[in-house]
Amino acid sequence: MALFALGLNHQTAPLGIRERVAFTAEALGPALGELARVRPVSEAAILSTCNRTEVYLSAEQPRIAAEWLAGFHRIPADELAPYLYTLPREQAVRHAFRVAAGLDSMVIGEPQILGQMKDAVRAAESAGTLGTTLHKLFQRTFAVAKEVRSTTEVGANSVSMAAAAVKLAARIFPSLAEQKVLFIGAGEMIELCATHFAAQGPARITVANRTYERAHSLAHRYGGRAIELRELAEHLHEHDIVVSCTASSLPILGKGLVERALKARRRRPMFMVDLAVPRDIEVEVGEMDDVFLYTVDDLAGIVSTNLDARRSAVEQAEAIIETQVGQFMHWMDARESVPLIRALREQAEQARSAEVERALRLLAKGEDPRQVLEALSQGLTNKLMHGPTQALNEAQGEERKALGGVVERLFRIKR
Repeated sequence: MALFALGLNHQTAPLGIRERVAFTAEALGPALGELARVRPVSEAAILSTCNRTEVYLSAEQPRIAAEWLAGFHRIPADELAPYLYTLPREQAVRHAFRVAAGLDSMVIGEPQILGQMKDAVRAAESAGTLGTTLHKLFQRTFAVAKEVRSTTEVGANSVSMAAAAVKLAARIFPSLAEQKVLFIGAGEMIELCATHFAAQGPARITVANRTYERAHSLAHRYGGRAIELRELAEHLHEHDIVVSCTASSLPILGKGLVERALKARRRRPMFMVDLAVPRDIEVEVGEMDDVFLYTVDDLAGIVSTNLDARRSAVEQAEAIIETQVGQFMHWMDARESVPLIRALREQAEQARSAEVERALRLLAKGEDPRQVLEALSQGLTNKLMHGPTQALNEAQGEERKALGGVVERLFRIKR
């Protein structure tokens, strides 16, 4: 089995494609179980975020996983293929390290991806699809990410999606202190956005969530109020800024609902940020007058402005990653020798056991112990040296020269 990573991200696929192959948290377990039944796949983990969907697997070849990904989401394989990348062995390891360190993110150095990778590993562990290779890969991945973040400035002063959303809102409204903000969802991204917007002292903060208790817990932190998702139609028009990020597979805000809200607002503009993949807000909403709708892809221009300032830190991080990739590949190569090493030791053990049994029989007959020990050592030496000696005698020309070098190295012979 070989190690592979395959998938698509914000660099290879537009939002419209990414949202079609995204996995909800609830779907990960069944998806992994289904993928594990596809032969020959021995290990698998799925990382699915707003910017990427990637499958890490141990398999004989990755084509079967690419076909499975397309089939699972009911997308023709030839339609999905142009957006997919397939990374074998060393490339897969390097990619995993770069993703965890935040070097492959839309926002260089953003910290959320590390938590998302840990969630992906926990899901694979629960599904029983995380074997020795992937377990080792991800444990080393997390260690590399920690080293990069603690020894470089990659994450320093990074522009987050949340900060970018605030910056965009400030372009629309003269003062955010006069605006009413609605957050839809109560996950990690919404918490980050709430923190950034709350720092601007908005007139009101409202959190809408399917589970009222979670909405109330988040809203209470910022002196806001909580509502349930089913109440959106009643309260949407009250808000100037709407930030949405849920795990819903279908849009939460449709064109009709927003139209009614705008009518109630007497055409006062609404600023909307959709950070969800799949999208929470219908595409048509962005075409409406008096609506300023931005998606995760729209924020790319803002969040990339700090890249030049962090270029030297990125180079340091890349150097760390290259060193760690080499070490991990050494571990993988060593693992490939395990079956041979095991067979070699078993053969040696068989020879040892046979000679010991023979010596015990001779001792039982009353033979001289010294002679028995001499025979034991000679027997072991002959059996262990028979294979290398025979191979050297049978080899010719360049083969004998190469084999001789191997024997000298194995037995540490100095001539």
